[in-house]
Amino acid sequence: MELYPCNNSRFIQSNHSVVPSCVLFSAGLLGNLIALYILWQHILRVKEKKISLFYILVTGLTITNLMGKCLISPMVLAAYSKNQTLVELADNRILCHLFGFFMAFFGIAPMLILLAMGLDCWIALGYPFFYCAHIKKKFGLFIPLGVYIVSLIFCSMPFFGFGRYEQYCPGTWCFIQMSVDKPNPKILSFSVLYGTVMGLLVLAIISCNLAVMKHLYKMYQIQNQKILMAINGTNKYECTKLAGMEELDHLILLAVMTIIFIVCSLPLTVRVYVGAFSDEKNEYADLTVLRFISINSIVDPWIFIICRTSKFHTHVHTLCGKVQSKKSVQSHLLQNKR
Repeated sequence: MELYPCNNSRFIQSNHSVVPSCVLFSAGLLGNLIALYILWQHILRVKEKKISLFYILVTGLTITNLMGKCLISPMVLAAYSKNQTLVELADNRILCHLFGFFMAFFGIAPMLILLAMGLDCWIALGYPFFYCAHIKKKFGLFIPLGVYIVSLIFCSMPFFGFGRYEQYCPGTWCFIQMSVDKPNPKILSFSVLYGTVMGLLVLAIISCNLAVMKHLYKMYQIQNQKILMAINGTNKYECTKLAGMEELDHLILLAVMTIIFIVCSLPLTVRVYVGAFSDEKNEYADLTVLRFISINSIVDPWIFIICRTSKFHTHVHTLCGKVQSKKSVQSHLLQNKR
């Protein structure tokens, strides 16, 4: 059996329909547009000086996901409309290489922006005075640009012989080649490197979120005991207090997005190692992994939309209030016993 049965096929496999691709494209496009509208309304409601770096990064993430959908999905729809594979639609496999590059680029770029969002929350909570003094909003404009440059260089390696973009069944997808019939370090090294970087980014994002959770827990403990009231002056107290519920909202959004990234990204890391270091060659399992990656940019904006609703905020803040009240009662009872 050929390793990649659709590698050079000219026509799309007949047992596949365009309907799932249309649904996914519509959901991703609508979700990202709504998320951008919500972000724009937020900018209009607050003064320019009050726009946080976090919201600038969220906007960058949403725009990145929207760009990915607008650049990748039309190729899939064009292939279905002409019943021709990506290899057949353009000479010299140019369209396939471009599609594979976009898939790799829009797989890693959102991860880097999400890591920047996690670092923003961690520094804001762990080092609030350093954050207020040194972290400026203009960083939010340069971070996505830097992410694009790094991702562009990294994902261009197959064009220079380090790795290869291959067509996958049913003929409407191209991505990094993750398996070879004969050992080829140049091809497998890039697939392993890409999967490893994705895995390390997930671990880094999880570490940032855990650090934020730790700081939030300590902050709420201090607030419950009213120790901060004893600090000289009110500026320090107000600065930490402002970081409270707003950062909690940011944390919830980050945590949910991180879970989605783990579910969608870690299977890729597993598949590249399986393809590189085992005899199992399953091109259809690779295709499933690619679909998981594409779903991520669809789910992200809808998660953001849900987290921005007033009912969601009300439930979260009510739950936090109940937890704080319960801890206060327990602390009061313990002091009375003493």
